[in-house]
Amino acid sequence: MKDVMAIVNLTENEEHIRDLTPHRSLAAVPFGGRYRLIDFVLSNLVHAGIINVGVLAEAKFRSLVDHVGSGKEWDLDRHREGLYLLPPGYTADADRGAWRRAGDIDNFFRNMDYMTMSKQEYVIVTGSSMICAIDYRDMVQYHKEQGADITVVYKRTDMANDSPKRTMLNVDKEERITDIEVNPRHTECDCLSMKMYVMKKKLLMDLVDTVDSKGGSDFVKDALIPNLSKLKMFGYEFKGYLAKVDSLASYYKHSMELLSPEVWSELFYSQGVVYTKIKNEAPAKYLDSCKVDNSLVANACIIEGTVENSILFRGVKVKKGAVVRNSIVMQKSVIGENAHLNHAILDKGVVLSEGSELSGEATYPVVIHKDAIV
Repeated sequence: MKDVMAIVNLTENEEHIRDLTPHRSLAAVPFGGRYRLIDFVLSNLVHAGIINVGVLAEAKFRSLVDHVGSGKEWDLDRHREGLYLLPPGYTADADRGAWRRAGDIDNFFRNMDYMTMSKQEYVIVTGSSMICAIDYRDMVQYHKEQGADITVVYKRTDMANDSPKRTMLNVDKEERITDIEVNPRHTECDCLSMKMYVMKKKLLMDLVDTVDSKGGSDFVKDALIPNLSKLKMFGYEFKGYLAKVDSLASYYKHSMELLSPEVWSELFYSQGVVYTKIKNEAPAKYLDSCKVDNSLVANACIIEGTVENSILFRGVKVKKGAVVRNSIVMQKSVIGENAHLNHAILDKGVVLSEGSELSGEATYPVVIHKDAIV
């Protein structure tokens, strides 16, 4: 798709997942044993043949920059076009004597030069919190066939009211969007916006320029909703597996779903492999005393104890007599001898001391912050 570019908009709400984002952006949150959330959207884009990708970075982007680098792992390290990391926009708050985050309109506006210099006619705008394997080629083809001004990807779901932050769509029989609801307390709509849009680049720039000139800050509230009756907005239904990762509960739930072979197969192989930053490490080592059942275990792990229904990231050590159940243990964490872990999320570099016990609930897992010693 030589006529399509992409912008990954990382102005995403982290309110309900802040236990995992004190030092990283949502896009850089580890997922699935060796990946980051942004890996999935970048992989979907390159599988669709899109080679001009701008990432609108947000605060705490050091981890993100370290992970994506030049874009080599996604074949986006090119002399022309490729991957562009675009700086965030901030607005001074004189009353509080600090800096506060501006909305995504400001971030778009500050990077208009990037869009102006890009040669593509169309643009896909997407976030990083919707994890799926989607074929963007079908989406763009649908957009052109409908003669739409803007096409929004949505997923029909009966769990719309379970999510604390969501955007819902009313879609008629012709797939025309008739209404948009942002974070309603309760809704009868079953069309969850996946916050993926396709439109002509010129239209995006005109919308951003108009909204910014009127003091608006939010793309959906200030650019899309006021123009529902003026522009032809269509919905594109996505029927595959979707993981909406925007809260601690959803992160844990969708991580555990990866233990299902059907989910794993669809997410990682149905549209092509998911690319990530490569780290050349030794395979996992399973000692005679270990017992591992229904778990994902990444490279360089050393397992002496018991691991059940869990996800271990690279370099995790589970010492002799330790038991890890229903948990997510991130990179280079250590589970000490005879320690017990159940329904927990350990961030990178956590040490669970010998004989310690940590237990949460499936709906409220225990979270231990990076480099903590428990």
